[in-house]
Amino acid sequence: MVAFKPLRQAVRVLRSGGVIAYPTEGVFGLGCLPDEFQAVSRVLAIKNRDPALGLVLIATDIAQLATWIELPDDSPELQSSSDQPLTWIVPATDEVPYWIRGAHNGLAVRLTTHPVAAALCDAADSALVSTSANLHGRPPARNRFVLRRRFGALVDYIVPGECGPASGPSEIRELASGRVLRRA
Repeated sequence: MVAFKPLRQAVRVLRSGGVIAYPTEGVFGLGCLPDEFQAVSRVLAIKNRDPALGLVLIATDIAQLATWIELPDDSPELQSSSDQPLTWIVPATDEVPYWIRGAHNGLAVRLTTHPVAAALCDAADSALVSTSANLHGRPPARNRFVLRRRFGALVDYIVPGECGPASGPSEIRELASGRVLRRA
């Protein structure tokens, strides 16, 4: 778990429109508040990522995603675990901007099980943009040394902590069909 002072600092950075790096279930992530256009634009620029690809939002519970997604009443749970994190493509609300959804009708979301990532969502009382700390198409950072070397000058704050036990980025599945879009 991240100490109280670094958590407060990370939330201050997020609320001021900043970009942070933080540990997740399998890799370090780059993130910001999803409704901060300038911050999301910076994340995309840091990664050299095409906005049409869309981004993942993480949260600790469905309530943090309520303004972003519309789950059908009969939909399965958005299950995930620390050793096998799952990101789900779910129906997006009409309010989800292009810079989050990309060229897709759905939205990629994950209920994070990583204690640091979960603490960030809870402290910010918000879902967070969560994309692997890598340049598009390159391997993501899995340790702090690589993270600091590649991204230390590009982000506003690096949250202390270690990545979880997963071997890499999360698997991505469609909620409606269960079809796997990206293997872990």
